[in-house]
Amino acid sequence: MAADGVDKGAAPAPQKRSRWMLWLVLLVCASPLIASYFTYYVIKPEKRNNYGTLIDQRAHPVPAMATTTLDGRPAPLQQFKGKWVMLMTGPASCADACRNQLFAMRQLRLMQGKEMERIERVWLITDRAPLDTIVIREFDGTHMLRADGATVQAWLPADGGTSSNQHIYLIDPLGHLMMRFPREPEPRKVYKDIYKLLKASAVG
Repeated sequence: MAADGVDKGAAPAPQKRSRWMLWLVLLVCASPLIASYFTYYVIKPEKRNNYGTLIDQRAHPVPAMATTTLDGRPAPLQQFKGKWVMLMTGPASCADACRNQLFAMRQLRLMQGKEMERIERVWLITDRAPLDTIVIREFDGTHMLRADGATVQAWLPADGGTSSNQHIYLIDPLGHLMMRFPREPEPRKVYKDIYKLLKASAVG
């Protein structure tokens, strides 16, 4: 018992209690994200059977890119944090393979039904050539951003014998590059990968 009659050991100091409360709040906020990633990456990984190739985000961090809209306004990829992003790249002269990718991203998003609002589509255009207005109209809803081609190519890993503009990539809601789909992928298998990720994730 202290000399002033107050037992200082009877309760934690206010500062200590506040510190514990702060940690508790942070844990509660982070727990859905931790749980979703634990479920997808740790629990029974042998049963996942991904179609897409998982990418080590530490080896391929998103570079600082001065991406812009078609009319030149700054539009960083960070603006899509909180959403899942299907990403493709390529020059403005969008040939058949490019159009097929744009079509595939649109359909894959629609196939997710009520969950499709969690997904954004981004095309990084790797040159300054003009873009056909027909393409812009046909694939309305895809974010068409101009980016430095060399930076994009150095960032995105590709399968052997292919280039980054032949793949569709997936970025998670934290802004990490996490998956690459094969050249000319099977839509149903891509859909299943995205469906499982959306189901396992409490964010995005």
